[in-house]
Amino acid sequence: MKNTQIKIGVLCVALSGVLGWQAASQAKPAAPTTLGARAKGQAIEVKIDNFSFIPQEITVAAGTKVTWVNRDDIPHTVRSTEDKFKSKALDTDEQYSFTFDTPGTYEYFCSVHPKMTAKVIVQ
Repeated sequence: MKNTQIKIGVLCVALSGVLGWQAASQAKPAAPTTLGARAKGQAIEVKIDNFSFIPQEITVAAGTKVTWVNRDDIPHTVRSTEDKFKSKALDTDEQYSFTFDTPGTYEYFCSVHPKMTAKVIVQ
């Protein structure tokens, strides 16, 4: 009886390891919420998807061009809280770009869905 219990216990441990590995290998990594400093001239893309700007915060060098691409099924906008930049309504796969020449913090939102917020930090 003890031998059978040990075999069943080993089998359960082995299966949990395999199933755990399979679940972990199928899980998608979480989207980053921030993007660290990037050198001037590098292409920076912010994805708009699932009512979010991804990443929600980026840090870039002055002179960097940032492009927002709408990957959502509904229109969104990109609008600075201080009206420094403003896109038209972007349909699926449309994009908008802005070059950040002056250091500072630029908060922005979607004027269609104001709870969608993010920011660009320019150094």
